Amino acid sequence: MVTYLLDWAGLLVRWLHVIAGIAWIGASFYFVWLDNHLRPVAEPERVDPGVGGELWAVHGGGFYRSQKYRVAPAMLPETLHWFYWEAYTTWLSGFGLLCLLYFIRAEAYLIDPAVAPLSKPAAIGIAMGVLIAAWLIYDALCRSPLGRQANVLAGAVALLVAVEAWGVCHLFSGRGAFMIFGSSLGTIMVANVLFVIIPGQRELVHAKRQGREPDAAPGLRGKQRSVHNTYFTLPVVFVMISNHYAMTYGARNNWLVLIAMSFAGACIRAWFVARHRRAGNEARMALPAVLGVVTLIGVAAALVPSFAPNGTPAARLAAPPVDRAQAERIVAQRCVPCHATSPTQAGFNAAPNGLVFESIDQLLAHLPEVQQQLTTRTMPLGNLTHMTDEERASLLMWLGHRP
Repeated sequence: MVTYLLDWAGLLVRWLHVIAGIAWIGASFYFVWLDNHLRPVAEPERVDPGVGGELWAVHGGGFYRSQKYRVAPAMLPETLHWFYWEAYTTWLSGFGLLCLLYFIRAEAYLIDPAVAPLSKPAAIGIAMGVLIAAWLIYDALCRSPLGRQANVLAGAVALLVAVEAWGVCHLFSGRGAFMIFGSSLGTIMVANVLFVIIPGQRELVHAKRQGREPDAAPGLRGKQRSVHNTYFTLPVVFVMISNHYAMTYGARNNWLVLIAMSFAGACIRAWFVARHRRAGNEARMALPAVLGVVTLIGVAAALVPSFAPNGTPAARLAAPPVDRAQAERIVAQRCVPCHATSPTQAGFNAAPNGLVFESIDQLLAHLPEVQQQLTTRTMPLGNLTHMTDEERASLLMWLGHRP
């Protein structure tokens, strides 16, 4: 019953997380797009010298005219819309999911003894430390003299992210490492909103209400963090969906995969931002997209599995031969506890992804997926059923040589 309730809690929190994330990412993408499409107000129509630019759009059967002030209007409107609960709700629901899946079930999803022999409390403590440390170091970099040089700061942040990717992949299971990495980027993003962007906006509003001349500096700092957030977005989205693709987090050098996919996502986002700006060097604007696509192709090529002519993973050819009965025994002991109509493995209310392997024929019906999961060592989850390397190699050998 507890597992069943946890599954429902996970479903509902994940649903909320996706909805809030769509709202936050949509608002973020829209305002970056809006900023990059602002044009000077035509002189005959200029009514307020404080307006820095405007944009006309048509949508939903009507015309919209958006204007942005350089600092603040002479008088604040009666109704002023803010955008922050989307970010807070996304993070809170995401952290809830992290607790429900990767912390409560750390032995299955976060810990891999073959990577690092961590206890459950140690793994959770380290993961929490990574989330906090990532924000503190990033924020310190932004507030340092490096923060005044956009390109230098970008390089420093990229280095920080790369080091973190390497570190978490050497501490946690592949799936857990990817999720902790994505959670740390998400934490940086929402902390930017909470500690920099919204306070800067509140200062502008307070200054106007108190009759003071608004200081443009808080707004500029907020703009810097907003730009960073938009480049973090696609790497975070990749991590959110990566748990469906064991070929990424289960790769031998999964930290390189994580860095490369994050780089590709940031490049593609940079291309979108560049193409929305005023006309310029088209070839130069396309460079980020080219880098992103080339990186994706490189990752795909690097992850191509090595198979022998008969389809057996080449790394497993030296395994001792087994017959069908031995293969069935391995499956019954190491796979069926989770992949059953009524799983006996603690923490599982239903078979993962609905895949039931109570007979060898049911397993063979999903042969490519099974071979990949075994080869990348991503199954059994957290090796909860204690499959040995010899059993893994033997099962792979039989799957490739079965009569």
